[in-house]
Amino acid sequence: MFTFTTLASGSSGNAALASCADTHILLDAGVSAKRITAGLRSLGVAPHQLSAILLTHEHSDHVSGLRVLTKKAGVPIYATRPTCREWYRRNGCDEVRDLFQPQEAGAGVQIGALWAESFPTPHDAACSVGWSISGEGGRVVLCTDLGHVTDDVLRAVAGCDMLVCETNHDEDWVRTGPYPHYLKRRILGDYGHLSNEAGAELAAWAVEHGTKSVILAHLSQQNNTPAHAYQVVSLRLLSMGCTPGRDVSLSVAPRDVPGPIFRLKEAAVCSASI
Repeated sequence: MFTFTTLASGSSGNAALASCADTHILLDAGVSAKRITAGLRSLGVAPHQLSAILLTHEHSDHVSGLRVLTKKAGVPIYATRPTCREWYRRNGCDEVRDLFQPQEAGAGVQIGALWAESFPTPHDAACSVGWSISGEGGRVVLCTDLGHVTDDVLRAVAGCDMLVCETNHDEDWVRTGPYPHYLKRRILGDYGHLSNEAGAELAAWAVEHGTKSVILAHLSQQNNTPAHAYQVVSLRLLSMGCTPGRDVSLSVAPRDVPGPIFRLKEAAVCSASI
């Protein structure tokens, strides 16, 4: 059985788990090792049972728990070479560096029962990627931390069963909020984050190309709410004749606790929820 679960999702920390048989892949480690361990154990997985860790990029909300977690897990860490290099520059930990398995963006690797393939994403990091994970006839695509949607992103998303789709912020909330100008410009720029509307367009495109389950992710705590993100995406799907909860599963990943367990081989349509 191929399953996917978010352990944490938001501007303050991100981690998820993809599992198939005895293969368990952690995607990002952006919350404390203690929280990741607790989340894994709630799913019946101990850190030493992880098969690999995949990183999207080196920003702290995606790697803050990595150093401590690797002491418990000690598994290969797959990331782009610039991401590995930048992480080591910031942290200088040889024990972690020795676990890195540098890859080119767009490369793939077989990890136990799962195939993991990265794709480049436009973000203000050394060399950020998203990940496409396949197993037992199902495929989930993790697509967050990108300022705009590129052809590489669309190629990766096309035909996936499940899309973890960034809906980081409401643009008007960012513009009128208290953030300094440089931070507003970063968030709204082509190498920042997808807004609710941009995420809704990506979700709609994915559904048109076969996706049956969409998880909204990486929501800003200051510039978004789960209800607001859900409403924007739901209205976009309804505009194309697609009803959440009937034609497609639509949900929002929880910020601080593990989300529901999604089973990729099943029909993937469940109750719409926030």
